[in-house]
Amino acid sequence: MFEDTAVFDNYFVFRSDCPSRVIIDQIADKWSMMVLAVLLGEPHRFNAIKRRLDGVTQRVLTHTLRKLERNGLISRTIINGRVLGVEYALTPLGRSLNGPFTSLLKWTTESMSAIREQQEAYDARIES
Repeated sequence: MFEDTAVFDNYFVFRSDCPSRVIIDQIADKWSMMVLAVLLGEPHRFNAIKRRLDGVTQRVLTHTLRKLERNGLISRTIINGRVLGVEYALTPLGRSLNGPFTSLLKWTTESMSAIREQQEAYDARIES
């Protein structure tokens, strides 16, 4: 059904049955983007990721990691040793998001002041 339709067809990507909606929802949320950014440099264990992501709960991080692994963006490796551990790393597919996510994160940090100004102006208009 979807093979006939070009991915970049605007009508296709906006349809409720477009599979890209689910993928975008799964990779573009706050915690997924942050996990991918943490793993960009090198693989990390669960607790190391949790320490880097201030405010994430164990439950949310576990769910996020499973979702990213299911989508093939990260790999999970069990490390045998004195203390059993699990290490997460980006896959080649996950690494391919580096460019788009880096651009988005850069834009976000560079635009924070302008966005805050717009929010304050909006709030002032609404309150008056």
